[in-house]
Amino acid sequence: MARLLSVNVGLPRDVKWNGRTVHTAIWKNPVTGHCRVGRLNLDGDGQGDLSGHGGEQRAVFVYQIESYRYWRDQLKRTDFVHGQFGENFTIDGLPDDAVCIGDRYQIGAALFEVTQPRVTCYRVGIRTNEPRMPALLTSSGRPGFYFRVLQEGEVGAGDEIVKVGEANERMTVAEINALLYSPNHPRDRLERALRIEALSPGWRWSFEALLQSQTAATGSGNAGLAPAAAAHPVAPGFRSLAVVAIDQESADVLSLLMQDPDVRPLPPALPGQYVVLRLRPNGGGPPLFRSYSLSGSPSTERYRISVKIEPNGAAGTYLREHLQVGDVLEVSSPRGSFILESGEQPVVLLSAGIGATPVLAMLHALAEARSPRQVLWLHTARDRQHHPFAAEVRRLMLGLARSRSYVCYSRPGSRDRMGEDFDAAGHLSQSVFEEVGIPREADVYLCGPTRFMADMKAALAAFGMPPERVHVEIFNGSESMTPGVVGAAMRAPHLPADDANTGPLVSFARSGVAAHWKASAYQSILELAEACDVPVRWSCRTGVCHNCESGLVSGAVAYGPEPLDKPADGNVLVCCSQPVGDVVIDL
Repeated sequence: MARLLSVNVGLPRDVKWNGRTVHTAIWKNPVTGHCRVGRLNLDGDGQGDLSGHGGEQRAVFVYQIESYRYWRDQLKRTDFVHGQFGENFTIDGLPDDAVCIGDRYQIGAALFEVTQPRVTCYRVGIRTNEPRMPALLTSSGRPGFYFRVLQEGEVGAGDEIVKVGEANERMTVAEINALLYSPNHPRDRLERALRIEALSPGWRWSFEALLQSQTAATGSGNAGLAPAAAAHPVAPGFRSLAVVAIDQESADVLSLLMQDPDVRPLPPALPGQYVVLRLRPNGGGPPLFRSYSLSGSPSTERYRISVKIEPNGAAGTYLREHLQVGDVLEVSSPRGSFILESGEQPVVLLSAGIGATPVLAMLHALAEARSPRQVLWLHTARDRQHHPFAAEVRRLMLGLARSRSYVCYSRPGSRDRMGEDFDAAGHLSQSVFEEVGIPREADVYLCGPTRFMADMKAALAAFGMPPERVHVEIFNGSESMTPGVVGAAMRAPHLPADDANTGPLVSFARSGVAAHWKASAYQSILELAEACDVPVRWSCRTGVCHNCESGLVSGAVAYGPEPLDKPADGNVLVCCSQPVGDVVIDL
């Protein structure tokens, strides 16, 4: 008979880790006597990161004493105590290769249902003082599992664990764990897993994504794990494109039209994507990498990019002062996941300044398709002199049957005409959204300067726009994800303090930073990115979760440790990779 050996609880605390502060509840301590189990957790228990832990589907984490013995032998450890793996219930029995998703158990006065395997993160590595532990737990088939609470009640150490029901479709915790994280995702097993009603929504989403990727034959990688930022991988490398036209769009915006010198077809781009340019303004010096959104109509013959010339911008100044028609630039394939989604719902294209470029490409695509969708173009500029694409947008809007535009000038000039050049002085705001009548079922595509983006996200939230309908493009990097890390100062990307002139050059294309790799200082490209304050996404730091999956613009990497499942071709897991020669990463 399976038995509850220990009930463990703990509230979030701040701990020091690698020079940072982590807010975590991974420290659990045994309870004396009985403890009440509620729908979301146990009395005296909590979670430090509710996005990754806790909630109804993950109310109680369970780990087996047999697995403790396994890790004691594998790691030659004798210091493990109950709660060491962050579990609420330390149990005797119910191994992961026997317990099935949907199994129901009575423990004391409470009733539970198995919902999913544990999703490991770096914090279990902190608690066990073994950084490899997230990968070890998953690869060993001993992740442990979560309970959903079907009936609240009291439990205590010594209680028997009595099985009282099971799902019609039988798949064990170990099978479900391997189906997501191993390289093998058989279609029939994915379909079986999705028939288990008790399977938690997050795991269900991952298996549905894997099924869809197989149906669409979208290629390599793990679609069930890859973040949206890595959803459209392309082959690494640059090709030479000739500049066939240079157009001044406004006082500070220049457009470049490029094509293959031999007029060979270019890789197709999705509306909203960008290309990376490798510029060599200093002759033999290190190159500059800059990302520029494609701003023209969909084409495999020509690409158009539009560049804002900043007062001290090295790349923009070089392009304006030195580039001529006929010159050749090194250009990557189009990439990025800020793309126009198909469907019938209304579209809101919301931008400021040079942020108009990716949404302008979306407008081109809508106009070319003569889309019947409702389209709203909302834009803010300083004045007419600094308002690029004004005539082009008006022409495109005329080709759409259900289109409206609203333009704000923050500082209109004396010759700027309200009602012709712009609709209102000031800024876009929640009141403007009310006046224009943005449909709440619309998809909003948002791009612009950092302050504008923050203001618009807040205004859209106050307006009542569901966050999942707001799609955001950030020019200089991406939104970071550092679960549990608190109090970290936000700094602009920069060279590390110990940067040298030797070693492979690792260039972070979107952040505009290129630093040299030192194997003695960094174990992964992620650690170098962190030393440069480049925005990054991660969770496990050991090649399991794929949250760090990013585009590999050029170059090659080696893995150590090897990830459980490789990323898509053209992508890289920065948490466990090292450069092989110079590399360019899409961060």
